[in-house]
Amino acid sequence: MLTAMRTVVHGDVHVHYGQIYVHDEEREPFEGDLHACFAGQRNGLCGAAVPGTLFLITGLHTGEVGFTAEVHSSEPPDGGGEDVVEASFRALGRTVLVTWGGGAWWDLELTPGDYRVRYSGTAMDAGRERDTRLGGEPRLDSYLLQFWPAPAAPDVVVRETSAIAAYWHGFARNLPPPPTEAERAAQREADRRAEEEARAKAEHEQLLREWEGVLPPAPVLDLPPGPLRAFAKRDRELVGAALAAGPEVRRALARRVARLAFERAGLDGVGWIAEGLRALDEGSALPPPFDDWTAAWDRLLSDPEVPHTLVRTPDGRHDNALQQAMAFPAIFAAAHEDLSRALGEALSAAEYTYGADRERFSAEVRAALAELAGSG
Repeated sequence: MLTAMRTVVHGDVHVHYGQIYVHDEEREPFEGDLHACFAGQRNGLCGAAVPGTLFLITGLHTGEVGFTAEVHSSEPPDGGGEDVVEASFRALGRTVLVTWGGGAWWDLELTPGDYRVRYSGTAMDAGRERDTRLGGEPRLDSYLLQFWPAPAAPDVVVRETSAIAAYWHGFARNLPPPPTEAERAAQREADRRAEEEARAKAEHEQLLREWEGVLPPAPVLDLPPGPLRAFAKRDRELVGAALAAGPEVRRALARRVARLAFERAGLDGVGWIAEGLRALDEGSALPPPFDDWTAAWDRLLSDPEVPHTLVRTPDGRHDNALQQAMAFPAIFAAAHEDLSRALGEALSAAEYTYGADRERFSAEVRAALAELAGSG
């Protein structure tokens, strides 16, 4: 019976450690597990126990061997190699012949499906005795790898001639049997759980570092990254109480905190700013110039009626911060549609406005929260 054939590799191929591989790139990267690839097999030259992988043994340890790979439409005649084995292989995607370490590769042009593989070696003992073939030295051992469509079947040793092939066949037969599918599934589940536990542990340790060793209650801990979570690291009790009070109270608190900041900075007595605060309290759109960030800041910094007071920042690093500039972002923050951002940014702006007088800031915000929660 005639068979259509394509030669996909032909020539000298460099091997290291007496190994070369076939790898299905649709699967996870091949890591060269010799024992896993030959577990449960009769032959020790073509390891096919790991799906999508063939682990091929050569006589030569290091250097170039003759290598031919062919794809046939049906079973081809025996190529006449001195050592011949067969195994089964399933191609799932792009399949390549690859050298140790991935230094070189060749596309085997296999259509996805089940194949039988015949691996034939010639002069393997000569290659083994030479060990290393240097450039310019004559070729010793050579190999033929043939694929053809066929259902899965056990591997076999067709012909054994060399001592090195006999050694590797013995190696394979002395390996423990491969795990069953149930055992593989159990191991995958155990690995998944171990990964989840490791990830959870790492996340917990990260949270402990973030919260300086003591985690806050769940509502605070569950805050997304942003200004309110950042403020909670400085005052988790206040933020926890605000979260417990409900969204309407938090919105009202953001507005009240903005007013506290403006009062502290003496801005509430400036006519156009007072109009902005009134609109904020009513939940209305901020009037001009607050509808334009740049215009509002320009007016703040150019209006002679706006007081100019220097304060020390809460971290104590600067004592010449313009208090009015510290307070001004609070009105924009409190009007933001994102409630978490509104409260977080308003609290941060107010905190800077109060400067070193943090005790008063904390007391006034807590009093405002108690009043708003009580009236709600």
